Amino acid sequence: MIRSIITGTGHYLPNNIIKSNFFLKNTFYNKKGLKIDKSNEEIIKKFQKITEIKERRYISNNLFNSDIATIAAKIALKNSNICKEKIDYIISAHNYGDIHPISFQSDLMPSIAARVKNKLQIKNKKCRPYDMIFGCTGSIEGMILADQLIRSQYAKNILITSSETLSKVIDPHDRNSMIFSDGAGAVILSAIEIYKDNYGIIHYDSQCNNNEELHYLKNGPSLNPSYKKSLLNIRMNGRRIYEYALTEVPHMLKKILDHENLHIKNIEKILIHQANAKMDYAILKRLLKLYNYSYNKEFCKNLMPMTIQKFGNSSVATVPTLLDLILKKKMLPHEIHPGDIILMVSLGAGMNINGMIYRFPTKF
Repeated sequence: MIRSIITGTGHYLPNNIIKSNFFLKNTFYNKKGLKIDKSNEEIIKKFQKITEIKERRYISNNLFNSDIATIAAKIALKNSNICKEKIDYIISAHNYGDIHPISFQSDLMPSIAARVKNKLQIKNKKCRPYDMIFGCTGSIEGMILADQLIRSQYAKNILITSSETLSKVIDPHDRNSMIFSDGAGAVILSAIEIYKDNYGIIHYDSQCNNNEELHYLKNGPSLNPSYKKSLLNIRMNGRRIYEYALTEVPHMLKKILDHENLHIKNIEKILIHQANAKMDYAILKRLLKLYNYSYNKEFCKNLMPMTIQKFGNSSVATVPTLLDLILKKKMLPHEIHPGDIILMVSLGAGMNINGMIYRFPTKF
């Protein structure tokens, strides 16, 4: 059997740390375009209690999305010991492309994947660049597409980059702007022939509800009617997303595990998209309930490592960044050992959700 094995990982986190007091000077508005009649201290305190976000990262003005994707890719390539000319596909997950620093317009031509290939100076004409626009779920969906290409023997090595610069597309007058962050992750999947043990990417599934759910996350003008800097602002219906996530995600994850006759007790780590701490904990609580497990804070803390407190929500970058940090022992006591089975899961605009079971080889 041909299996898709992770042979390299990398990530990039900007050095610019944005703490909550950064937002004290902002003037926040509600959805009706009216100033919120609360102090910023009170708004920030409530926000931090719900999301647990204390810090987030913003890139410097001289960097683009494709730049940080390339940085993460270079680290993954070095980690894999695979020659860059042996990469058959580059799949770049993102949502906004490179953002112009003055006009704040989204630049998607040429594609981010093509720019990453150019910046990596890959000369191989058979290395095909694809962009994956799939909301925050793009990273896992990129791995799903890569696995299908590898199993069908169209590719041997695929680079998946996942990057976003959300600090360029947030409305400073929206409280939700405090959620978002910048960052990049990268994973290299390689075709490995196995003979007995079942490891690598084992199973996955995606679900796309694109009817009324389509507009739970979208772009739009600022909540402040007089703020005309950009029309490319993230607008989020947090309540609807929360309700959707709790209704749909746990059941889909159980179906993925059931397909492989696995139980939640077989899973060593759940790497969940770092969207909102309250929502992520609630998803895990609902999943455990499906297995008649009671919620135990210490057990859940060990099962589901979190980075959102320090890094915020960097969209597609959160899961591969988390994976790379754990593999490189930068999130101790969290570790992944040979033979461990992990579950990766994400939720994003559309609304799209996906999950993936991955078992690490006995030697990696």
